[in-house]
Amino acid sequence: MTEPTGTPETPERLPLFHDDAKLRRRRGCSSIAGVVIFAAAFGGIAGLIGGEIVGLVVAGVIALPLVYIMLYNLRRRVWLEGETLIVRTWGVRRIDLTAAERIDLVISDVRGTRTVSLLVNAGKRRKVAKVDLAVYSGAGGRELGILQLRKLANALLNNTDANGLVFSELLVAQLKSEARGDAAAERPLYRLASAAPSGKYIQRFTMEAVSRFVATLD
Repeated sequence: MTEPTGTPETPERLPLFHDDAKLRRRRGCSSIAGVVIFAAAFGGIAGLIGGEIVGLVVAGVIALPLVYIMLYNLRRRVWLEGETLIVRTWGVRRIDLTAAERIDLVISDVRGTRTVSLLVNAGKRRKVAKVDLAVYSGAGGRELGILQLRKLANALLNNTDANGLVFSELLVAQLKSEARGDAAAERPLYRLASAAPSGKYIQRFTMEAVSRFVATLD
């Protein structure tokens, strides 16, 4: 399957992901190594108890879903086309940002690396998309580009059902902070990532919580 590309008849299609082939290969190798170690550990324990065949079966049962998840994440791509999110995994689905019934801000924490994302729910089966806005580790990290943030803010502004105005204002505040030349630690998305309690893999910020935070921004 080829990746979506724009045409003269459609709005500009912006990638909402960091397409670093070297990083992707490194992540893939690390994931494969992790799957092998994890499956081998459980298979070894099962093998000691039930014999070699049982150990191999348990290792396979453990490895298969992990390999599926790994490949799913490696294939995942998200684009913004006008006001529509285009998500590619095994197939391609489209989600209208202006019609989403619910939008949440979520923060995941994996070994000290925190990812700030928008979880967009259109209220239908398979109509859910996660858009990563920034990834922070220590005092720095990676953030979506200025154009992507601006286009996302514009699309969210037109969503009244999920109060997209709040999330639009958050992204605009992030853009203003970047324009002022603020350090990463002073930017709204970094501050949100830092405010999330430690020890949880993923945390959801309600629209009300985000609204209170946005109200404190310049």
